[in-house]
Amino acid sequence: MKVLHLMRHAKSSWQAAGLSDHERELNERGFRDAPRMGQALAKFVSPQPIHCSSATRARQTLAGLCDGWPAMAVQQHEVDDALYTFDCQDLMIWLQGYQGDGESCFLLGHNPGLTDFCNQLVGRRAIDNLPTAGYLQLDIPVGHWSDVTDGIAVLTEWQFPRGLP
Repeated sequence: MKVLHLMRHAKSSWQAAGLSDHERELNERGFRDAPRMGQALAKFVSPQPIHCSSATRARQTLAGLCDGWPAMAVQQHEVDDALYTFDCQDLMIWLQGYQGDGESCFLLGHNPGLTDFCNQLVGRRAIDNLPTAGYLQLDIPVGHWSDVTDGIAVLTEWQFPRGLP
């Protein structure tokens, strides 16, 4: 059994004219929600490396997540240009090629790719939209990441900033 953790970057700003999409930063709410999500996830997710999109807002989300979740801060996280994608097929290709030897994989990236990827793995519309700083956990009954296919996952956990105290 494999466990896939999916998290969307926190709320980003559209205020800085001239920045490319890749360079956009978090806004005030994003900087507030990332550590709050770290505190919440620390209660039920084991610390592990996170594979993070190379976009600025994703890297800032990772830093905030670690601020709220100190045990996660000591992990060796990986920033990967391939995760700067909005397409679920790109995510499937990445996951099927993942060579990690653990039983879980944690991805931090972007919509609509993450929402579509979740629904593709579950085989139905399990969620309408993964909100900013939202988290999903999927259980996938395979022995190797290369065996992941459409429709085999079960959405077992979710946490969204709006549900936090």
